[in-house]
Amino acid sequence: MPYPLVIFDLDGTLVDSFPWFVRNVNDVADRFAFRKIAEHEIEGLRHRPAREILGHLGIPLWKLPRIARHMQRMMAEDAVSAPLFDGAAEVLSALASAGHRLALVTSNSEANARAKLGDSATLFAHFACATSIFGKAAKFRRVLKQARVAASETLAIGDETRDIDAARATGIACGAVTWGYAAPQALRALQPDFVFDHMDDIAGALIGPRAD
Repeated sequence: MPYPLVIFDLDGTLVDSFPWFVRNVNDVADRFAFRKIAEHEIEGLRHRPAREILGHLGIPLWKLPRIARHMQRMMAEDAVSAPLFDGAAEVLSALASAGHRLALVTSNSEANARAKLGDSATLFAHFACATSIFGKAAKFRRVLKQARVAASETLAIGDETRDIDAARATGIACGAVTWGYAAPQALRALQPDFVFDHMDDIAGALIGPRAD
C-alpha cells in the first residue's frame, strides 16, 4: 500500500459546496465590504490562485478569519446547503476497508464537517479543521505527527491549487479532483501526482479497479 494515510479536503472535494458559495458570496461581500463577484467572472476566477482571487476581491488577510467564521455559521444554519458528492461515501468506505487511514484537513469547522460527512465521519481517524486559507501545510504536518506516518507514505487530495502547494511544501504526494472550486486546467498546470476526473478514480488509483 503506497499511501497508508490519505488526507482529504472537504469543500469541493467530498462536499458539493461550490453552488452554495456562489449563491451566498455576494451577501457576504456586502457584510464585509469586499468586491462582489459578477456571474460572468466566476469561471475566470476558477483559473486563478487564491492570492490573486483575494486581491481581485479586495480582501485583506486580516479579514479572512472573520469571513470564514461567518460563512461556517451560515452553512451550519442551512442544513441542506452542501451534500456529499455522489459516490463519496462509497469511496471513503472502500479506502477504509482496504486499510487506508483517513484524515480530514479543511477550512470548515469540525462540526460542519461531521454533519456533512454523516455516517462517513466515523471513517476518519484525524480531523484538522478551521484551517486558515494558507495554513494547510502546518495542519498536514500536525496530522503526520499524530498519525506517525511518513510524508512519503501520505497522499493529500483536494480541489484547489493551494492544496497542491501545501502538499508539496510538506513533502507529501498530491491528488487533484476536477469537480471542485478550481478549474481542471489550473490544477493540471501544476502537474499533481494524480488527477481524478471521477470520484471512482480515487479508489481505482489507490485500491485497484472494482471487480464486477
